[in-house]
Amino acid sequence: MPVRIPSLDQLGEIALQCGFDLTDAELAAYQHLLGGMVATCARLDELTEPVPSVRHPRTPGHRARPEENPLNAWYWRCSIRGAGEGILAGKRVAIKDNVCVAGVPMMNGSAVLEGYVPEADATVVTRILDAGGEIVGKAVCEHLCVSGSSFTSDTGPVPNPHDPERSAGGSSSGSTVLVVTGEVDMAIGGDQAGSIRIPSAWSGACGLKPTYGLVPYTGAFALELTIDHLGPIAATVRDVALLLEAIAGDDGLDPRQRGVRTDRYVAALERGADGLRVGVLREGFGWPDLSEPDVDEAVRAAANRLAGAGAAVREVSVPMHRDGVHIWNGIADEGMTTLMFHGNGMGNNWKGHYGTSMLDAFARGRRARANDLADSVKLTFLAGRYLQEAYHGRYYAKAQNLARVLTTAYDAILDEVDLLLLPTMPTRARRLPAPGASLEERAALGAPIGNTAPFDVTGHPAISVPCARSGGLPVGLMLVGRRWEDATVLRAAHAFEQTGAYRV
Repeated sequence: MPVRIPSLDQLGEIALQCGFDLTDAELAAYQHLLGGMVATCARLDELTEPVPSVRHPRTPGHRARPEENPLNAWYWRCSIRGAGEGILAGKRVAIKDNVCVAGVPMMNGSAVLEGYVPEADATVVTRILDAGGEIVGKAVCEHLCVSGSSFTSDTGPVPNPHDPERSAGGSSSGSTVLVVTGEVDMAIGGDQAGSIRIPSAWSGACGLKPTYGLVPYTGAFALELTIDHLGPIAATVRDVALLLEAIAGDDGLDPRQRGVRTDRYVAALERGADGLRVGVLREGFGWPDLSEPDVDEAVRAAANRLAGAGAAVREVSVPMHRDGVHIWNGIADEGMTTLMFHGNGMGNNWKGHYGTSMLDAFARGRRARANDLADSVKLTFLAGRYLQEAYHGRYYAKAQNLARVLTTAYDAILDEVDLLLLPTMPTRARRLPAPGASLEERAALGAPIGNTAPFDVTGHPAISVPCARSGGLPVGLMLVGRRWEDATVLRAAHAFEQTGAYRV
């Protein structure tokens, strides 16, 4: 459709929104002047934009049928085989459904995107296929990934594989469940507040939120550019390290990537725990009205096991850790509203690859079906718009400034120890809401993110590893390291895993 010059009525409405008091004559003059500016867009329509090439052949596959989807973790099934050899040869990989796979439908947990089919692969998808992996489908994720629980996707809830009445955790709910049930060897997840680590903790998988910028986000649906992460989920730390080795590194298209440093992640596992200095983070335990004693005790017992494996373990304190979730909220509410609501999931003012077809599909769907957005998304947009209107971005700006203070606080203690150790989640998996539950009841069953979200703000690598069971439900141990030292985080996680404290 050719670009159109705005009518006088449209221009008058825009002027009011901008706070301009224009006469009819002035509006007409501006309309005339806009004609030349809009003509630029007409020329852009005549030019062909660059799109990453699709290197591996595929068929579109099919929507997962009920008989092959007992835990509702699959959105779409397919078989895309990669290179004949490589470090992922023989590995079956699921892709979180906020990540583009060319020719395969993408819903991102929301009916507002249903029917959208990407034309290009995300960078991580290309790298998995280049490394010999087979992509076997798209995993269900929560509604636009704005939830840490597993009941907001428009395809229905994803139950916990250990107890179907409980949440699997989110937003990478399907990715984690498919790993835990053995339907795939590994999966891609996304993490803005804990969305790799929360389901890994509650469902019993190993999930790494890498250093911010280590894994390119190109081709994934963004929430907020300063906290977006993609990363690996698998049943073992070794497979997490293997997948990270395949997908890590600069792609030249992602504004989140700067000064990227990769490592030999699998080789690092062989070094064991000897010589590692581990700080048990005091503020990560005993959250008022949240922490379950069984969880805290299991994680402290895990610290003792690491000490038995050769690590030097002592308690440390970062008092500002408890403020990390407030800093995250200050960034997330306004930042996600700006990018997703005003910027239609893409935004502007950054250099890199823009997925224009995804932007257009989301913009049209969001406007046509705004009432169909999940409660969690509506709440975020309402909060973000209010804060922007009432306080003009002050709290977003202040939170971003405080993020540097929080980063420095963690860095200071990580000069004394190599890793921080704390519970991934202060609770075991919460119950899924009953049918017909109120908005307040559903909100109360969300995932507590006080331990996970701060490290999305600061960008430190953090892994969740299952360390025990309590009442038949997994408990997650989180290890956090220095930025770009993901290899050390994986090394410690593997050393703990080898103690045999948790058996699948």
